[in-house]
Amino acid sequence: MTAEDSKAPFISETRKGELYLFQKLNGLHFDDISLLETALTHSSYANENKGQNVSDNERLEFLGDSVLGVSVSDYLYKNYLCDEGEYTRIRSFVVSEDALASLAKTLTVDNYILIGKGEECTGGRDKKAILADCMEAIFAAYYLDQGFEAAKDFILSLLIPAIHSVVKNKHKKDYKTLLQEYVQKKYKTIPLYNLVKSLGPDHDQKFYFEVSFHNQTFGPMEGHSKKDAEQNVAKFVWHKLGFD
Repeated sequence: MTAEDSKAPFISETRKGELYLFQKLNGLHFDDISLLETALTHSSYANENKGQNVSDNERLEFLGDSVLGVSVSDYLYKNYLCDEGEYTRIRSFVVSEDALASLAKTLTVDNYILIGKGEECTGGRDKKAILADCMEAIFAAYYLDQGFEAAKDFILSLLIPAIHSVVKNKHKKDYKTLLQEYVQKKYKTIPLYNLVKSLGPDHDQKFYFEVSFHNQTFGPMEGHSKKDAEQNVAKFVWHKLGFD
């Protein structure tokens, strides 16, 4: 499929009003509002409206990931003197799914996403992956509409406080990364995570993970997603090792 084959959903006057409000609230200005509409269109909505040839935001998400990465990397390089590993560590925190989903909530992106009925019924508007992907798509849409400098300025207006927080070690820690760095350095191996069980219906599952390294197994700990459960068991071990 070429770029010309895809299109945003038909935008009603009511929807245009919503999109203009979203821009006003978040300091944005799109010349082509259909780019913003596509950025806010989840694949579940597009799949339910195939007859209208509606494009979802997955292609924009792919591009937005790169726009985001370059913007953050450029800022770090110009403002902090670090080695490559430290740059990577800082960037990984501020562009993480958790961080982007939190930003999406701050910008009330969840109120404007177009999602399918099935996804709506299973709490799609609150799913971190959907919100984070949508933020990346918005970054890409703004880049295509206004150029890289405008997109970078928008991204950094949102992320500079998070960057400062990570640099000062006052952020929400990525315990999986911390534990892996510790285990690699001390034991020359990596932690292995194992799903022990999952309980509950599809829309409200709990996952239980344990982690093993150096002939020891810890856990299990639970979470509402596999990533959360892995983070929780890594956090448990990190504190058990005596670290903050």
